[in-house]
Amino acid sequence: MKFKSLSKWLLLATFAVTLPSCAFVDWLVYKQDLPQGNFIETKDVSKLRVEMTKEQVTFIIGRPVIEDTFGGDTWHYVSHFKSGQNAKVTHKEFILKFSDNKLVSATGDYELSEDFNTPISQ
Repeated sequence: MKFKSLSKWLLLATFAVTLPSCAFVDWLVYKQDLPQGNFIETKDVSKLRVEMTKEQVTFIIGRPVIEDTFGGDTWHYVSHFKSGQNAKVTHKEFILKFSDNKLVSATGDYELSEDFNTPISQ
C-alpha cells in the first residue's frame, strides 16, 4: 500500500518539477523574425511628391501589396512584422491615391516630407 502511495507522490512531484521547465526551455529556443508585406523606408517616402506618375512611385517604393481592382487608383502598402524574440507585432499601412495616373494623396503610418505637396516639376 505504501509503495502505491509513494509512487503517486513521486509521479506528481515529477510533473510539478518538469512542467514549468517547458516554459523555460521555450524561452531558450531561437525563433526567427517573421516579416510580411512591403517594408518601406522613411527616406524613400520622403522622395514622394504629388503629381508623380505610377511608374515613378513604383521606382521609388516598389509595387503595392494591394492594388484597387476597379481601376487601380488606390495602392495599399501593408507590412506586418512579428519579432521572434518577444512576439511583438508591428503593423504599418501606407495608402496612395492617384487620379489620371498622377499621385494625389498619401496617408498612413509614414510621415511625409514637407515638400510632398510641391510637384517635382517645380
